[in-house]
Amino acid sequence: MSARATGPAGVRKKTRFTVEHLWQLDRLGAPSLSPDGSQAVAALTSYSMEDNKSSSSLWLLSTLGGQPRRLTSCGDKDGQPRFSPAGDRIGFIAKRDQEGARDETPQLYLIPVDGGEAQRAGNVATGVEAFRWCPNGRQVVFVSWVWPELRGSAAQARRHAEFSKRKETGYATSQAQYRHWDHQLPMGRVAHLHLMDVATGRVRDLFEGTAYELNRTEPDAQCFDISPDGRRLVFAFDPATQKRGDGRYALAEMDLRSGDIQVIAQDADWDFSAPSYSPDGQRIAFVANHQGLKHTMPGHLAVWERMGSRWDVVSAQWDHAVHAPLRWTDAADAVLLCAEHQGRRHLWQFELGARQCAVAIEGGCVHTYDLAAGQLVTLADSAQYPGRVHAHNPGASGALQARRIEQFNDKLLSTLDFGTTEETWITGALGEQVQVWLTFPPGFDRKRKHPLMHNIHGGPHTAAGDTWHYRWNTHAFAAQGYVVASVNYHGSSSFGHAFLDSITHRWGELELQDIEAATDVLLKKPWVDRKRVFATGGSYGGYMVAWMNAHVKPGRYQAYICHAGCFDWTGMFADDAYYWHSKELGAWYWDDMAKVHSQSPHAHAAGMRTPTLVIHGALDYRVPDAQGLAYYNTLKALGVDARLLWFPDENHWILKPRNSRQWYGEFFDWLRAYDPAHPSRAHAAARSPKGAMGRASSRSARRQG
Repeated sequence: MSARATGPAGVRKKTRFTVEHLWQLDRLGAPSLSPDGSQAVAALTSYSMEDNKSSSSLWLLSTLGGQPRRLTSCGDKDGQPRFSPAGDRIGFIAKRDQEGARDETPQLYLIPVDGGEAQRAGNVATGVEAFRWCPNGRQVVFVSWVWPELRGSAAQARRHAEFSKRKETGYATSQAQYRHWDHQLPMGRVAHLHLMDVATGRVRDLFEGTAYELNRTEPDAQCFDISPDGRRLVFAFDPATQKRGDGRYALAEMDLRSGDIQVIAQDADWDFSAPSYSPDGQRIAFVANHQGLKHTMPGHLAVWERMGSRWDVVSAQWDHAVHAPLRWTDAADAVLLCAEHQGRRHLWQFELGARQCAVAIEGGCVHTYDLAAGQLVTLADSAQYPGRVHAHNPGASGALQARRIEQFNDKLLSTLDFGTTEETWITGALGEQVQVWLTFPPGFDRKRKHPLMHNIHGGPHTAAGDTWHYRWNTHAFAAQGYVVASVNYHGSSSFGHAFLDSITHRWGELELQDIEAATDVLLKKPWVDRKRVFATGGSYGGYMVAWMNAHVKPGRYQAYICHAGCFDWTGMFADDAYYWHSKELGAWYWDDMAKVHSQSPHAHAAGMRTPTLVIHGALDYRVPDAQGLAYYNTLKALGVDARLLWFPDENHWILKPRNSRQWYGEFFDWLRAYDPAHPSRAHAAARSPKGAMGRASSRSARRQG
């Protein structure tokens, strides 16, 4: 915990952390290494509360020592940088002004490493979503959404121009998957891989005339890879005719000279993703998920071998979920990967021969990494600090030694006062151990009473971890004086498959037992004020708050906050992931309404009595905003004090600086209104559930009279 400056004269007292500071922090993107490993390039995003917008630029970071150097400054959203194979240029994606015209869609730009003006590599009417360099450095393979029935770039450009000028606004589709997160999928278009000559800008659609396409949710550079000799390309695709978000993907390989495509790994029970070629191109590592066994099964590391054209799941005995990116070591005897373990996310090295995995870089949370010429760089954060980039080299003992290669946020952070975050364990549901993270206020005094605030994570199959969160920042909460508890309830990831799967078909049951067990333990602490206890949550955490309102005796928690929470599992069928409802709940609503309602807060609304702030965004397609509106209206109809914060321009997350400031302001104001130790409590008492119910009853009596 940072100590308050009370020492020698002239020492500045540190400042309490606020939402203003949160948005003053620069945010680093994924680093990309030069071929010789001497430099990394990363996008750095800064935000302006005054302008209510962000800007991104590219920075060069030396892995050998030296200060970071800014590479671009003219673009608003320069991102996804990658060094060319020769290391002399960097490709990146941006929308810029070029030759007096503004890009309508994101384009690929190239800039010399030594500096200079960035130049557009080509003009792709349908835009560039993600890319990889070909080993020859003369070409790139990129993702773009196209009309599959058209032939040639000119036809695509004409159709795009026509579509952009249309006056109709209706979205018409017959697809099962038609929107994702906060946007409609491009109408009538699919994601194809393309080959571009960066010298001429000439483009060839690699999937033209075929039925192949990439996934329709987030087609990025992890969907495909290019062989080290540049002759082949591997990609993941859904072989099903009707595309859905839970499709089981196969792997196919294309000969880039002939255009021939061959399916190399396919199984109706398995889902394959994130392919990565070995250094000799004879093997492909990928993530394999046995969906036919159960929808909650973790992704495992698998390897396909050209000799014999067979694949094998090599991490089947390792009870961890494997996450991309996958990278082979130079010796090709191991694969680097990311995986969570008990609320932390490490970088691991999986030894293929021994089929054993060990931590290479310990989190916090290792978000991503890159490897080149034996040099490793990581982007990682922790609960105590935002993302940092480190270079890692073997020390005298052979163990990797980390060296920080940027200090973008250090000056600001040095002026701020933070509390500590501690890991603890309790006995929860089924008599099993449950992890709880506690974040304490700055200057925490164990001899004083403090309010307790639950910060309930979403998912449910994610985890509250040792990571920095911009939308639900525990230090921003704790700086207001709260002890913040984040419970990794049953169903959370990173504690093994059995723990994660334990809540399937009985949502709300074990999770509530875990949260209540944590409350029981914490109420026994001398530093917790039992009269000042609150529960907040977002997404599935919002579902849990609504569930608690119906199942926990009123008065145990003074107030709830429900952000983007699931309220009615029947109404939730309007979401962008409706295909998993029966898998998680155990039935379709038309087959067993009682089963669905047994896990749905709205079916138990009659017992709701605790005041609640409901927050939702209109662009939220994962949990449609009708969920929040229905919850708010229900509370109002019941006479329970409630407040609504609704954003017409936000999705599942609150991403604009000014809206975030409003979010945190309403959040803290609501908690203070129901804090008996706060002066505003008098106002809350006038709006208490008892008073509201009384007023509602009086009005009803007058109407009946």
